[in-house]
Amino acid sequence: MKKLINILFLGIIVSSLSSCGYNTMVEKDEKVSEQWAQVENVYQRRLDLIPNLVEIVKGAANVEKEILIGVSEARAGALRAQENSVGGKNLKDFQAAQGRVGMALGNLMGYVERYPELKSIQGFNDLQAQLEGTENRISVERKRYNEVVKDYNAYIRKFPTNFIAGWFDFEKREYFEADKEASKAPKISF
Repeated sequence: MKKLINILFLGIIVSSLSSCGYNTMVEKDEKVSEQWAQVENVYQRRLDLIPNLVEIVKGAANVEKEILIGVSEARAGALRAQENSVGGKNLKDFQAAQGRVGMALGNLMGYVERYPELKSIQGFNDLQAQLEGTENRISVERKRYNEVVKDYNAYIRKFPTNFIAGWFDFEKREYFEADKEASKAPKISF
């Protein structure tokens, strides 16, 4: 009899979990992961454009080798960081790597200013426009990511869902924050 009561009690607890917010937590957690995938998608677009940009610049201008190596190394580091940031984990490393890509691109674009003939190459202009559009997309997707993280974090911290969140290891997710170096303009020297 006692075993039957325990089974019934367990059944009641399990069936009531959906009304205590467990399923909503799962949905919100998945929404955060989905939005993180979109952030990675737009960053990947930027990384995919870089080799084409480097080739056009390399072919049309006598760019210093260190600048091209810096862009290539920053891109490789960002790809490694992206592989390690599954579902928005290791966000700080991901952000730092993307910051290095941004600075390397800034150095490259600053160097390009010395070569007006590059601006007359349609392929360069197209890639530059695509990169600018991609930077805007990145900004939009990071904002959306932070919005779903805010919604998720608030939900798992509210009473009584905070108990269920603790039992099932739902943890606060990190916000995407501006890199501390982003407030400084990249140093461009010729």
